[in-house]
Amino acid sequence: MENTQFSFGMIGLGTMGRSLLLNMADHHFSVAGYDKDNDKNSLLEKEGAGKPVKAFNHLPAFIDSLQKPRSVMMLVPAGKIVDGVIEELLPLLEKGDLIIDGGNSHFKDTNRRVDYLSEKGLNFFGMGVSGGEEGARFGPSIMPGGNKEAYHQVQHIFEAIAAKVNDEPCVTYIGPGAAGHFVKMVHNGIEYGLMQLIAETYEVLRKGLQLTNNEIQQLFEKWNKGRLQSFLIEITADIFNYKEEGIDHLLLDDIRDVARSKGTGKWTSQVAMDLQLPETVIDTAVSMRDLSKFKSLREQLSTDFVNDDVPGIPGDKTKYLVALEQAFYFSMITSYAQGMHLLSKASEEYGFELNMAAISRIWRGGCIIRSAFLEEIYRAFTNNNQLEHLYLDNAVQLLLKEALPGMRSVVSTAVTAGIAVPAYAAAISYFDAICSRNMPVNLVQAQRDYFGAHTYELVGKEGVFHTDWK
Repeated sequence: MENTQFSFGMIGLGTMGRSLLLNMADHHFSVAGYDKDNDKNSLLEKEGAGKPVKAFNHLPAFIDSLQKPRSVMMLVPAGKIVDGVIEELLPLLEKGDLIIDGGNSHFKDTNRRVDYLSEKGLNFFGMGVSGGEEGARFGPSIMPGGNKEAYHQVQHIFEAIAAKVNDEPCVTYIGPGAAGHFVKMVHNGIEYGLMQLIAETYEVLRKGLQLTNNEIQQLFEKWNKGRLQSFLIEITADIFNYKEEGIDHLLLDDIRDVARSKGTGKWTSQVAMDLQLPETVIDTAVSMRDLSKFKSLREQLSTDFVNDDVPGIPGDKTKYLVALEQAFYFSMITSYAQGMHLLSKASEEYGFELNMAAISRIWRGGCIIRSAFLEEIYRAFTNNNQLEHLYLDNAVQLLLKEALPGMRSVVSTAVTAGIAVPAYAAAISYFDAICSRNMPVNLVQAQRDYFGAHTYELVGKEGVFHTDWK
């Protein structure tokens, strides 16, 4: 291997970087890795024994080992570390070489790096990779964005290692600039929404219906065999099965109810607000993770208001579970619909030229938000890639109408029983508002004009108006 010219290089040999390299080697690509940590280098060579893989702890030697034009991918923490690695690489690279950032960098940072490196004759990709460790090792969903001609340099590698659905690789060129990182950010926002909906479902099942962990596990397992089939439902069923050796209860019951995040959900909400586009399910999911961190305050208030003494939801549990399945399906559709709406709006605003059908196609396999419903999304945007909103698709409308009674029933009974279902409530309120011919914000406009002379528009008349309301 000493004299081999490697076809791809990876900087950062943590779990994801190492797994992607081994995936490439399994597909007969010669690959090189670089890390300052010799233990990580040793682990790569150990796991890659017998494969066309080599680890380096000297950056110039690593760069010299790559075929020209070079393709170098970074999987390092987002932020200043990415810029630091780029500066280390600059003296070693030549015009036409490609640098890929595979981490979760903010898309505005990616745009800045694209421009900076373009001036130096180098190509830069912001690339989303979804699927976690297993996906990286055996087939992720990959979202590369940047110079389209440079994509052809690595297209054959990414198509080989990506997850496959109906023999189609779950990778496509996303668009120019930071399009790849933007799409991955929205993917993660949708992920936040779906995870919050599953958590609220768990709350309804254990507090409202007072089901046992075993009964909850069986329900999620059943749902994963139907139209709710998805990676997140699948792993939730697994979580409700897991006990540590020698322990007679679920590990889940020992996990503290304080959620962490890495910021991509928050970024999605911030960008949506910048574009003045509502993402209510995602916004709620971000807020609930933040709220969970006020553990001591929650404990005090639960005592003050006896909030954990929930009487349960009365009635036929079997019928209620049918309604709950409908409610989850309705809310899941809404979470995806809001995310896709944001992508459509951002594509116009930032010139990303997004192919919505292609994005939904590559999300069907490998990624965290893969689900049976993505086939419906793929079909909808294949029929009309300019579809303004998923709610406008006729088939999706029928699904929403069928699930609507269960949606209303679950939210109303949960609230009556004192069970928090903010993401569910956000989904149905969004639906009711966006389907309203007339909203009450005419009153908001009147108020704004009253106290601030901000003016208003009139029905059937051109121009803006102001009134002396006093």
